[in-house]
Amino acid sequence: MTDSIMDEAALRAAILREMPGVRADLERLVRIPGIAFEGFDHSHVERSAEAVAELLRAEGLQTRIVRAGGQPAVIGTRPAPPGAPTVLLYAHHDVQPIGDRSMWQSDPFEPVERDGRLYGRGAADDKAGVMAHIAALRAYGDALPVGVVLFIEGEEEYGSESLDALLEAHRDELTADVIVIADSANWDVGVPALTTSLRGIVNAFVEVRTLDSAVHSGMFGGVAPDALTALVKLLGTLHTDAGDVAVEGLFGRAASALDYPEDRLRAEAGMLDGVQFVGTDRLTDRMWTKPALAILGIDAPPTAEAPNALVPSARAKLNLRLAPGDDPKTAYAALKSHLEKHTPWGARVTVTLEQDGYPSVIDATGPAFDAARDAFRTAWDGAEPVDVGIGGSIPFIATFQELFPGAAILVTGVEDPHSKAHGPNESLHLGEFQRACLAEALLLSTVAKALHKG
Repeated sequence: MTDSIMDEAALRAAILREMPGVRADLERLVRIPGIAFEGFDHSHVERSAEAVAELLRAEGLQTRIVRAGGQPAVIGTRPAPPGAPTVLLYAHHDVQPIGDRSMWQSDPFEPVERDGRLYGRGAADDKAGVMAHIAALRAYGDALPVGVVLFIEGEEEYGSESLDALLEAHRDELTADVIVIADSANWDVGVPALTTSLRGIVNAFVEVRTLDSAVHSGMFGGVAPDALTALVKLLGTLHTDAGDVAVEGLFGRAASALDYPEDRLRAEAGMLDGVQFVGTDRLTDRMWTKPALAILGIDAPPTAEAPNALVPSARAKLNLRLAPGDDPKTAYAALKSHLEKHTPWGARVTVTLEQDGYPSVIDATGPAFDAARDAFRTAWDGAEPVDVGIGGSIPFIATFQELFPGAAILVTGVEDPHSKAHGPNESLHLGEFQRACLAEALLLSTVAKALHKG
């Protein structure tokens, strides 16, 4: 069987042949505003799932749309040839909200090419991941050397609330030797990467109350504490003067030897001139393997409507990113304890958990990982792939690790540092996308050879 697997030259030619159609289908997906967040029209998520299912059926996969109380996911399967391994290919078809429309240079849901990049919401995260999987299938046609299961989720951006139930319900159907999760990023344009660690997440609300109701700031100011000042003082205890997280009981560890050039990081983050980095240790440690804590929003009177009155209550939303190896339950307990301990002036404080998710560490050794690195090296014309951490969170990777302990989990991606996923003007580097499609096709070939059971 393995002697008949398409060689590199044939796969390169096949990917080149298929790219116009792959791009056209990607653009069709980008035009569907499938946002799973509350308050949005979820009929578009249904349309998106139907569009993905149509693409999978066209490649001969047994396909169905499934759900477990949440948004629709799509499962497509093709059985393995005798002795060949099975590969699960994951991506998601839902997208982030667009945010401030005025910040976009073009319509977020009308894909536009500028300077070799395709702009549009979901163009990179993660509809390009969907199409990278389909591109690899199209390259092989009927000669696919492995069995495949495509699992395309429909609410990843909204927190994957029903994913655990979906995985449990379809566990037998989704079992595979190798799992490819195409929802991460490469190290740079021209440098492919495997993601080997991801931070966990705890989102929580903290509310401070000091008064029964708003009172005159002149008559009572200087005696009665207002809740907004108390909240600001409390939030100021969350970090040291250097910017490290000051919450006791959180875990941290060293990252890989890889480090970010400061100028590159400043440019990618859009930091203003003169603004300093926060925290201590190497930049990759701070971004990948140490906790980070951000204040995402505050509920308080808007300045345009604020009367001269002491605010009786104020609330903030906190986003805590956990180092790989930490536990979100104990991390939330540590955060809650810190907030209760440091609340000033006897104010009443309430801490409420919104969501949490586990971090992940992947042991990227073994034949499947060697096969992935070989595929990357070839697709990027000899560029050496690197292992990276990601500061963001994909909590369901820990779920995959728990449910499928025998599978090698490869976290790959089509994004690059300039993709601006989740932000205005999200984009996909079309040249890198073609390399990612070729890499996945090559990966299926190398995995077929490395894990053949005959």
